[in-house]
Amino acid sequence: MLYRRFGRTGLAMPVFSCGGMRYQHKWQDTPLDQIPSDNQENLEATIRRSLEVGINHIETARGYGSSELQLGQILPKLPRDQIIVQTKVSPTADPRDFEQKLEQSLAYLNLDYIDLLGLHGINTPELLDYSLRTGGCLDVARRFQARGRVRFVGFSTHGPTEVIVRAIASDQFDYVNLHWYYINQVNWPAIEAAHRHDMGVFIISPSDKGGMLYSPPPRLVELCHPLSPMVFNNLFCLSHPQVHTLSIGAARPSDFDEHLKTLELLDRADEVLPPILHQLEQGAIAALGEDWYKTWDVGLPNHQDVPNQINIRSILWLRNLAIAFGLTEFAKTRYNMLGGASHWFPGNKADQVQSLDLRDCLRHSPHADQIPRLLAETHELLGGAAVKRLSQS
Repeated sequence: MLYRRFGRTGLAMPVFSCGGMRYQHKWQDTPLDQIPSDNQENLEATIRRSLEVGINHIETARGYGSSELQLGQILPKLPRDQIIVQTKVSPTADPRDFEQKLEQSLAYLNLDYIDLLGLHGINTPELLDYSLRTGGCLDVARRFQARGRVRFVGFSTHGPTEVIVRAIASDQFDYVNLHWYYINQVNWPAIEAAHRHDMGVFIISPSDKGGMLYSPPPRLVELCHPLSPMVFNNLFCLSHPQVHTLSIGAARPSDFDEHLKTLELLDRADEVLPPILHQLEQGAIAALGEDWYKTWDVGLPNHQDVPNQINIRSILWLRNLAIAFGLTEFAKTRYNMLGGASHWFPGNKADQVQSLDLRDCLRHSPHADQIPRLLAETHELLGGAAVKRLSQS
């Protein structure tokens, strides 16, 4: 395993982290006696395999159902000074609710302290205010820090880049969990800002939200040759020293195996990556056209400024991925979350686009004339039954 200094925390962070959102029994709190023994055995085997390969960062959240409770059955058995434990708790308008949930997290994890506490899902200005205002959730976290129950405080986010940068600019956080990978690089300015503030940078779910790379389509496999799409994406992310760790949402012990192939390539990333990046770019240009590929997102409005709050940028992004890389199943899954995922994936689908006038909101786009048609075509391509976030399952 390779390790990187996790920003101002000074922690030696493995370049892969063991994310705790896929091996738990349920997405709801569940009494311990109702958790099947085979599920608990699988979780514990996954943790032991993680440690065996040097991945000593175990990450979970209060919102991950039975994950914390189940981890609390194995973490106290492990050498405490050899593991890095992180959980996350969502900020709330009433900091007393946040405090109660944090107490519950610590009780479930069954540890005297945790290394990393993340304020979970700072996705909107309002949630950032709940965190930073005097007497807010961050002040609660500081009290836990002062009592030695939390070592470092950061935040996680699925929000827009401008909200992430504002949170970083407060200089109140030691690290950030955010989305950034090959198919979605819009948060690079936030990573640069985190680097300037000497914050740890944790990439959320690069193999799932980065294109469901555990089951890649043939076209993406071809374009990423000679690497698997998963190893390519890992190498792309870790070739940037500003990135410290990538989350592996392991559901079973064997889920680490493909990721580990990345390690032997890291010192040759400058040699290995450019030909694959060229293949991907040329493949996208051939499928989409060079002008569209280079300018499709210029002048696109925020979903809040679009009639019916259609998330134009996300919809066109998903269309591009389906057409250019064959990521149709991934695009369908994400597209059908629109309208039901609140601030975690905001805005609506394009099912009503033909009855709306988008001329004003698209006035800054060089593709204004064709975007309404493309949105309608994308809905035909990707539309289907509503998809819930995992935590809503």
